[in-house]
Amino acid sequence: MARRTTALLLALVAACGGGGDHHSAPADDAAVAEADPALPGLGHGDPGLMQRLRAALRAKGPAYRPHTRHLEADGSPTYVNRLILETSPYLLQHAHNPVNWFPWGDEAFARARRDGKPVLLSIGYSTCHWCHVMERESFENVAIARYINQHYIPIKVDREERPDVDGVYMTAVQMLTGGGGWPMTLVLTPDREPFFGATYIPGRDGERGARAGLLTILRQLDGEYRTHRDTVVARARQISRGIQAASTPRPPGNLPDAAVIQRVERAAAASFDPVWGGFGAAPKFPRPAMLELLLRYHRRTGDARALQMVARTLDKMAAGGIYDQIGGGFHRYSTDARWLVPHFEKMLYDNAQLARLYVDAYQASGRAAFGRIARETLEYVRREMTAPSGAFYSATDADSPAPSGHDEEGYFFTWTPAELDDALGPGDARIARELFAVTDAGNFDGRNILSRPRTDAEVAAALKLSPAALRRAIPRLRARLLEVRAWRPRPHRDDKIVTSYNGLMISALARAGLVLGDASYTRRAARAADFLLGHLRGDGGRLLRSFRDSRASDAGYLDDYAFLIAGLLDLFEATSDPARLEQAVALQKILDRHFWDGQRGGYFLTSDDQERLLARDKPAYDGAVPSGNSVALQNLLHLAEITGDDDYRHRAERGFAAFSGELSAGPDGSPAMLSALEAYLDRPLEVFVVRPDAAADAAPLLSVFRRTYLPNRVFALVTDGPALAALAARLPALDGKHALHGRATAFVCERGSCQIPTSDPRVFAKQLARVAPLAGPVGKD
Repeated sequence: MARRTTALLLALVAACGGGGDHHSAPADDAAVAEADPALPGLGHGDPGLMQRLRAALRAKGPAYRPHTRHLEADGSPTYVNRLILETSPYLLQHAHNPVNWFPWGDEAFARARRDGKPVLLSIGYSTCHWCHVMERESFENVAIARYINQHYIPIKVDREERPDVDGVYMTAVQMLTGGGGWPMTLVLTPDREPFFGATYIPGRDGERGARAGLLTILRQLDGEYRTHRDTVVARARQISRGIQAASTPRPPGNLPDAAVIQRVERAAAASFDPVWGGFGAAPKFPRPAMLELLLRYHRRTGDARALQMVARTLDKMAAGGIYDQIGGGFHRYSTDARWLVPHFEKMLYDNAQLARLYVDAYQASGRAAFGRIARETLEYVRREMTAPSGAFYSATDADSPAPSGHDEEGYFFTWTPAELDDALGPGDARIARELFAVTDAGNFDGRNILSRPRTDAEVAAALKLSPAALRRAIPRLRARLLEVRAWRPRPHRDDKIVTSYNGLMISALARAGLVLGDASYTRRAARAADFLLGHLRGDGGRLLRSFRDSRASDAGYLDDYAFLIAGLLDLFEATSDPARLEQAVALQKILDRHFWDGQRGGYFLTSDDQERLLARDKPAYDGAVPSGNSVALQNLLHLAEITGDDDYRHRAERGFAAFSGELSAGPDGSPAMLSALEAYLDRPLEVFVVRPDAAADAAPLLSVFRRTYLPNRVFALVTDGPALAALAARLPALDGKHALHGRATAFVCERGSCQIPTSDPRVFAKQLARVAPLAGPVGKD
């Protein structure tokens, strides 16, 4: 079905490329369309609507800066459209385009049906570089906007607020083009069925090497729609059936076994770059889900190659330009194989996953440098991505204002030798140039992306410094350059709070607090969780998707539940607070009630009462973030071990069976789900440290635990007495465990069978080191 639909799409594009009926603009530009704003091609606008839009603009206050080049002499925007009524930073960026944008909703499609026009659907997000480029070239162009307004009903969608809409139409674009990305550009019938799809398109013919620009394509598609509508609609319906087929998992099968994990490790090794780390050629993405799976594989098999792949990748990433050498945190991806030239946007979800991965790698390898990168990344999040409420913002842009007067990609993060001299003085600037490989020629448009391609020992030798002197200098240099950089105009920050992304960061902070022994991380995780649970829940305790300007909007999706549940379970283990477990269990009940596929198993992306789109997706692919099903299966197994309730485990088994076809056909696309399978094929340990009182010294035992990579486990640190009794009521495996001989005591158990309780860290370390080999269905009783 997918191949046949692709052929139909290509045939339609070929037909459109042949010319078509190019309608001219109406002669009277002053003709007012009903309920339209004052925009090119639409006249003076509907008075009632214009009053609403102007009131929304005034409510933004004097600090508001319209995101447009169309400005009046007083700095006010020439144009304002319906998007000024929205809260999404992405939609607000387009609120002053001369395009008659609608938000996604029934109103837009009703207008398309009434007016007999196709829909132009544009999907992106506020920190997307090529979305900005397309806006400047096309949506800020008055001539192109006039044509769109007269011949299309244009809709803007923030993919981060509506992952369901994004997912459905991404499938269409992938079927047509063989790839996907943002911005996405589609043309739909009024029944929401696509008959054209692409990603970025330049505005005019010949720009950026394109044969046809957006205006030409829209003219061709409009002509085809008006002259051969029945044919176009029939083809669009076939495309929609292809989307539905692509969104339906294969029939359930047998439970997968360890062989599928072994296949993925071998495939990863075949594509691994032994020099620079990572997988494949440029562009390179970090792929934290794959690296986590390799860590797990190493633990279960002892395979040194798996750990080497992870360590080499994390080393090279941390030394490259993809890592912000001054401020900490990771950019989106690298455009080259060396991790040197990044795409400069910074996403909360990337930094959450990578901070957690570096913590895990610190445990698995014992290398302090990985712990340092995790701390620096979490410090970046505290400093630049944390709202006053304690929750976390979504992203920052790749582009930033430059002295040229235009936004330039990466300007905020790059340096010249002269700028280092001004910031540091000659002596420290000399060190910085050697340390960060800064040259007069630069490595990015005449400027320098800072990187650390040489070891500290090599840099110290080149500078004729002792390694100790260089180590003392580095924090001073970074602090001063960060201080100077803070005076530059900053990249735009998308300040909406997305539940799922916050769940990932709560997990990272809770894991770091437990492993690195820093309670401040745990407190930050708890504060964010409290905000989400207090401000992003609606009727019946159900989650909402996002929060901005004191407003929560859109019903939550599978990812929101799965990622927040995972964060709460990590927070439970970091704090031993039974309230966190209760919160996770309550959300899991809602997820099971409204998202579970009772016939085939697995979870849908949307609930049973959310908007029905062309398809109801049941995701299994782990992309920039893991799929909601991958994390949900891990949560079910974790809940089963914590609570002793086998219903969770049985549900997880149905989930694995539901996706067995996907895992068999393309397992390397679902590494996070394979991490869940690895946990299922293990016998997780129950690890408890019980203190006789709060003042008792448990540090020697905790130090052993923190040094041990143990991804499949239940852990609690608890004080004997009422606290232990309260926790044991929810965690049955803890029942009957007490501190012995007045000392902190460790208990290591496996499905209720316990090793000898001990207060000796050496004995405890040996107990934790026991590993079940990865072979066969070892998770089954």
